[in-house]
Amino acid sequence: MDEYNASQIQILEGLKAVRQTPGMYIGNTSEEGLHHMVYEVIDNSIDESMAGFCSNIYIIIYKDGSISVEDDGRGIPVDMHPKYKRPGLEIVLTELHSGAKFDKNVYKVTGGLHGVGVHVVNALSDYLEAIVKKNDKLYIEKFERGLPVTKMEELDYIMASTIKDVKIKLANHGTIIKFHPDPQIFDVRDFSYEIIAGRCRQLAFLNPQVTITVEDERTSKKETYHFTGGLSEFVKYISSNKDPVYKDPIYYSTEIEKEVHNEIRKYSLEFAFLYVTDSSKIVESFANNIRTIYDGTHVTGFYTGLSRAIIDYIKSKNLSKLNITGDDTRDGLIAAIHVKLMRPQFEGQTKEKLGNSEIKSIVASATEMYLKSYFESYPVTADAIAKRVILSAEIREASRSQKELIKRKSALSSGSSLPGKLADCSSDDPAKTELYIVEGDSAGGSAKQARNREFQAILPLRGKILNVEKAGDNKVLVNEEIKNLITAIGSGIKENFDEKKLRYDKIIIMTDADVDGAHIRTLLLTFFYRFMRPLIELGHVYFAEPPLYRIQKGTDINYVYTDDEKDRLLKKLGNATIQRFKGLGEMNPEQLWDTTMNPEKRRIVMVTIEDAMYADELFNILMGEKVEPRRKFIEENAKFVKNLDI
Repeated sequence: MDEYNASQIQILEGLKAVRQTPGMYIGNTSEEGLHHMVYEVIDNSIDESMAGFCSNIYIIIYKDGSISVEDDGRGIPVDMHPKYKRPGLEIVLTELHSGAKFDKNVYKVTGGLHGVGVHVVNALSDYLEAIVKKNDKLYIEKFERGLPVTKMEELDYIMASTIKDVKIKLANHGTIIKFHPDPQIFDVRDFSYEIIAGRCRQLAFLNPQVTITVEDERTSKKETYHFTGGLSEFVKYISSNKDPVYKDPIYYSTEIEKEVHNEIRKYSLEFAFLYVTDSSKIVESFANNIRTIYDGTHVTGFYTGLSRAIIDYIKSKNLSKLNITGDDTRDGLIAAIHVKLMRPQFEGQTKEKLGNSEIKSIVASATEMYLKSYFESYPVTADAIAKRVILSAEIREASRSQKELIKRKSALSSGSSLPGKLADCSSDDPAKTELYIVEGDSAGGSAKQARNREFQAILPLRGKILNVEKAGDNKVLVNEEIKNLITAIGSGIKENFDEKKLRYDKIIIMTDADVDGAHIRTLLLTFFYRFMRPLIELGHVYFAEPPLYRIQKGTDINYVYTDDEKDRLLKKLGNATIQRFKGLGEMNPEQLWDTTMNPEKRRIVMVTIEDAMYADELFNILMGEKVEPRRKFIEENAKFVKNLDI
């Protein structure tokens, strides 16, 4: 046995620990972690705005892959720290768990309380430049992979033109952080304008006092966000493509003091909500401006207060004898909830779920009390909400038998209840199995012959499945193709979804690389998003990427997946035989296995939900009833389409 002694134990000092295990700080080193870096810097500027010192934020994505965030706040301190004898700017950017956010006299409420935000950005960038605008001076310091490579330099503000690599857009006070993600760390380094702009739009809704501009020099895109209507305007934006039950969102804000652990803490609650006629539910939740993707105690409290107020109103007015449930009060709900608190407890550094136990009862009580008063003052709106909720209860009761039938045919059912078209695999270990969903019997036949029967199952679809965005639950649940999907996957749907009953670890959508194939993928994604959303959130849904071309020269055979790959290969090979695959059915089983189904060679892409609100909006635009939003979307985005295979 190799000797194991104390000399082998390492202590990673300072930002070295961040570079060694970046996932602990930003979640991962792919697209999500890359954009989390940007959010950490933006959140610092938002904290300045919440403290009353910042009115504008300007973000620029540069052509070289770097990005800058500028604000017109007070600027990071640049004076010498009395204890550490270094400029405050350098300390903030190089020392973990440093900053003024631990001092409640400086920041009452912040998003970044872990003290590792901008330090992590510095550590995971191959270069970072920090500029502070203060006292008609510019203070500049440069860093590489977390370490300072220059001393802090002081310039007169009028010499700003000498700074060639950073563009100054705002007033002569504030901070600019420009950084380039380190290629040694990140698998993905291309910033998405849409993702960053979506986050900035949210922040502008949450903070009506601030104006945020996002500029992309790569594409010349530029948008400015400023919403004086706050959360009410946010809810109107989310529901813009839906039919509201009543005209304007119900809005409420309050501040509450509560003693917690022998300390008087201040809490701020703000919410707005609207009911729409369709069955979608969109609830955007935030704590100290941080989006809580997986909700938390504040959302649980809101649901509790909302359902109590509505159910009590229905009972007091004798509007229905049905047993109204909490789920009924959330059907068709479009809401935005924002809480601010002094000591937030987030689950993980990426802050996706709020865990403060006391906030649940605070929000529940305040919500219930306000809504009961509101319903008495505005009975027309209250009756409209009650009618909408009662309708949901009636639909739930009517479809109960159909849902029970589908549940009986789910994961743990006997093999005889599985769809007849399903060619199942022999393994009964869900962690090792895959389900390929393919279009048509022709592709299904090839896939069945090509697969590894031990762990790969095949489910062919007959044509295009039902567009669930336009159909009610009753129609969806009796559709034969959808019943086959639900039964084969086994996890159940909506509130009955149970990952433990999932029959396959990977659900792989394998369609032709043409317009019909893209439409089928969209229909399937719409179904999964509306009825099995955790399937996507938990990373079980994938797209297969079949090759577009087979290129042969002599005995050398290559499969390529894009036109760019084809052009590069032909330039290298010269004259060659080219076969264009119009559909999966054109491949023989051996080709299909080698290119698309062999785990060692294939290309599959995991489907993720980076922005659930944007995804919901997009599904509603593209697949919903209203034609005008769809026409507008196509007109605005057609110019970005380079290749259209018709």
